[in-house]
Amino acid sequence: MKLLTLVGALTLALAASASAQTLTIATVNNGDMVRMQGLSSAFTEETGIELNWVVLEENTLRQNVTTDIATNGGQYDVMTIGTYEAPIWAKQGWLAPLDALSADPAYDVDDILPAIRSGLSLDGKLYAAPFYGESSFIMYRKDLMEKAGLTMPEAPTWEFIGEAARAMTDRTADINGICLRGKAGWGENMAFLTAMSNSFGARWFDEKWTPQFNTPEWKSTLDTYLSLMTDAGPAGASSNGFNENLTLFQQGKCGMWIDATVAASFVTNPTDSTVADQVGFALAPDNGLGKRGNWLWAWSLAIPASSQNAEAAEKFIDWATNKDYLATVAAAEGWANVPPGTRTSLYENAEYQAAAPFAKMTLDSINSADPTKPTVQPVPYVGIQFVAIPEFAGMGTNVGQLFSAALAGQMSADDALAQAQDAVTRDMTRAGYIK
Repeated sequence: MKLLTLVGALTLALAASASAQTLTIATVNNGDMVRMQGLSSAFTEETGIELNWVVLEENTLRQNVTTDIATNGGQYDVMTIGTYEAPIWAKQGWLAPLDALSADPAYDVDDILPAIRSGLSLDGKLYAAPFYGESSFIMYRKDLMEKAGLTMPEAPTWEFIGEAARAMTDRTADINGICLRGKAGWGENMAFLTAMSNSFGARWFDEKWTPQFNTPEWKSTLDTYLSLMTDAGPAGASSNGFNENLTLFQQGKCGMWIDATVAASFVTNPTDSTVADQVGFALAPDNGLGKRGNWLWAWSLAIPASSQNAEAAEKFIDWATNKDYLATVAAAEGWANVPPGTRTSLYENAEYQAAAPFAKMTLDSINSADPTKPTVQPVPYVGIQFVAIPEFAGMGTNVGQLFSAALAGQMSADDALAQAQDAVTRDMTRAGYIK
């Protein structure tokens, strides 16, 4: 009898194990996502749902999830995607709407910052839940700025940034005046350069979808960028993206870094940053034309329509993006380290405001970004550091490779711009935008 009972118990255990759900989650290797992975055992304990993590570098993640969803591959149950992909993929029918979350009062979808929520929705329906939201701004070394005899304005111009970067550069001490993205990719160097170009009055296309890389505005943008990086940037900058520049800044090798607002908690964390007590913040630069070089983005969690585990996937997205998760991170690592830029309630939280000196500037930068009017002149597209059309990912990556090659000294700025003009014109003609 005991033997039969033991056999029965083992059979039930094996059956339960075999039937346990496993979600495969594709995500980017940024610090907040790595932290989420470390805390996710609590979700499995609570629900019994196992998690299989696929953690990838940013460009690789984009390539993998785009290929999988476009081919209905079904490899992932949860994908980390951005503000560019969410509405485009939703329109293609590639994403499952997050109806259960939207209807749940406890989740409080209305608490999501309007600018972030709008970018992840189509026809009023939410298709991706933001894990963190961001704009971009300047992070700088207050001690090096003071040593250079300069004072950072709250809203600097590109002219001042150039002056300060060159003054703070000290090659003998391995200090670069400025670190900027140079790694090729539509979401790497082109995110920075497209946002920068807006403040110079440049645009990807005119109202008739004619590419604009042969204009003085793009010439001025790229010349300024290349000159700045040559005079004050790090060696090998054409290989540096967000994570590489984060490491350089934390090691004290950058006087300034213009990048995602989400980096603020990492550069001010004394556990990881050798300059944590010397970091100041300023708005992204401008040229007096009415536009700053800041962007708008959210790394978000979405469910591909091909997933066979949509209900469980939505449970995970709920866990990872609700208010309780923010409190979990705060309890484990302090309020300054919670994923920023998603919820109004976070910016009304006195504990967060006290712990995060960058909170107000982050919120101001997010709220000032207008994807419907990204640059000085009218444009036929939506998007600040990207153009919200399906063809952009390929074109942006191609142009990014040309500009990265120019940064590496493999071609001139003029050649890079001419080739960009030709390539994008060809692609837009093939796609039917140009008649």
